Amino acid sequence: MEHWTVNILGNDAGRKRTILLDGEVVGNMLSWERSGDTLVGYWIGREYWGRGVASRALALFLVEVDERPLHAFVAAHNAGSIRVLERCGFRIVRAQTIEESGVRIDECLYRLDADPESGAT
Repeated sequence: MEHWTVNILGNDAGRKRTILLDGEVVGNMLSWERSGDTLVGYWIGREYWGRGVASRALALFLVEVDERPLHAFVAAHNAGSIRVLERCGFRIVRAQTIEESGVRIDECLYRLDADPESGAT
């Protein structure tokens, strides 16, 4: 939690947005810089999954965040989030396994280039 509070939410250079649906808070969207790359991330309440909320919110956010390329990490088993990224033009760059606090995590790195048709290189 400290990482999110200090490095991402506390980063004045990043962008943070609340996702509203019919006036109700349903999630958040953010971008931040790490090691020279601009990353995006989002969280949507489980009760709103599968309703297109994340795809619509990310598409709107990408108009505001004009830095390219953009990067996003996603758990390899998170098919819903992978679909959201791909619908918005992100393409897979690599799959990897990391170890965090003694737990192995399979994740994928996705990238959105200036020209979404160009894909990953």
